[in-house]
Amino acid sequence: MHHTLLKLTKAAALASVFAFAASAFADDGTILPFEVPAEPNAIPLGTGGVKDQPASESWFRQWGEPMVRNVSTATLTPYLPDPAKANGTAVIVAPGGGYRWLSINNEGWKIAKALNERGVAAFVLKYRLIPTPPTLEGLKESMTSMFSAMTPKPGEPAAQKPRPPAWDLSKQLTDAEAAYALIVKNAKEWGIDTDRIGMMGFSAGAGLTMHCTLKSEKMKLAFIAPIYGGMGAVEVPKNAPPMFTAIAADDFLFKGEFGVVKSWFEAGKPVEFHLYQDGGHGFGMGYPGHPTYYWFEPFTHWLDHNGFLKAKDAK
Repeated sequence: MHHTLLKLTKAAALASVFAFAASAFADDGTILPFEVPAEPNAIPLGTGGVKDQPASESWFRQWGEPMVRNVSTATLTPYLPDPAKANGTAVIVAPGGGYRWLSINNEGWKIAKALNERGVAAFVLKYRLIPTPPTLEGLKESMTSMFSAMTPKPGEPAAQKPRPPAWDLSKQLTDAEAAYALIVKNAKEWGIDTDRIGMMGFSAGAGLTMHCTLKSEKMKLAFIAPIYGGMGAVEVPKNAPPMFTAIAADDFLFKGEFGVVKSWFEAGKPVEFHLYQDGGHGFGMGYPGHPTYYWFEPFTHWLDHNGFLKAKDAK
């Protein structure tokens, strides 16, 4: 299996085209159809399908961003940095979307390109999803139902909102483990140091990142960055990696909780936490006018502080 840097550069360019097209038609949250993009460098992970899937994979646009749903075949798309910048560090990037869709541009392609600029190889994971109704109207109803179950009503303290039921993440865990194994297998070709493979995710992708950290026996992650994920306390593994995490105070997943940060701290593991005054949920690379617009720079400082932005032979 060979994937040249030229092809990967074309994939990044394609992502940029769709990002521009999306931003040029930003809307008010209305769910609209979106033409299926070509993904020439997406590598099937061979992890199986999704039982009782009612529809084929399809794409839509919301808030100007392309999204994909009903994913039944997991893939991994590599984005490699310019060899002159490459430092050997790699990150599996897991977009979010409530395990029902993936915000694959805002929380995937954009992140990968930003990491490439710092010399980091990025691998966007398109993992299998919970089925959603075939029609866009059905999707909208599904979204409304999911968010209403998680968002406090006016005047209701966020901390009193019951937690949503835990999802079975066995398929998604299998997809992530296959992605990790593929990176290790092709590490020499892709210029990856297998001791410097991390994982970051957003919302549901943050949940998957944490699930992999807590449950996987096949992934040896060098660092993790769950961004605006659940903040509840966890049992930290003895071999847990350093963690960077960030969330906005007005995010419905925050609820005034610091449990996961406290868990890492009390376990004696390196942790950096950024709580932003506002920014809501799903800010991805950030939106101008909110403090969360600047989260990526502290993240790269953290990577640098922990030695992940310098090649091993660098002085």
